[in-house]
Order: sequence, then C-alpha cells, then structure tokens
Amino acid sequence: MDIVLKNVKKKDLQVIKSLAKALGFEISTPEEKPYDPQFVKEILEAAEGVKNGKGKEISMEEFKKMCGI
Repeated sequence: MDIVLKNVKKKDLQVIKSLAKALGFEISTPEEKPYDPQFVKEILEAAEGVKNGKGKEISMEEFKKMCGI
C-alpha cells in the first residue's frame, strides 16, 4: 500500500522518516521532472505573441469543432 503525506512541516519530516524507518517502511521521494526547455520556450514565445496582438480569436462553435465536440 502506498501512502502520500501532504503539507508536512519541515521540522516534522525527520521524525516521520525516523518512525517509518523504525517500523521497517520503505521511504521514497518522487523525482520532479522539469519541463522540456524547448517546450517552455515555445509557450513563453506564444504568450508574448498574444500580448503583442498576434493571437487569433475564435468562436465557441469553432473551438468545439476543433475539439471534436
């Protein structure tokens, strides 16, 4: 069984780790995977383009059609 603890105070983390170790539990920390730098660059460029008036307005019907709804 997996248990996820959220909002653990930093000062309490060592106590929780010690207790888990004493009880023979396995402790693992999920690896954070950063976004692909190229993807981030494209998103930031697109956001800047919208700010500069390069965006395109579409109707809700057009949006639904694009989504296949």
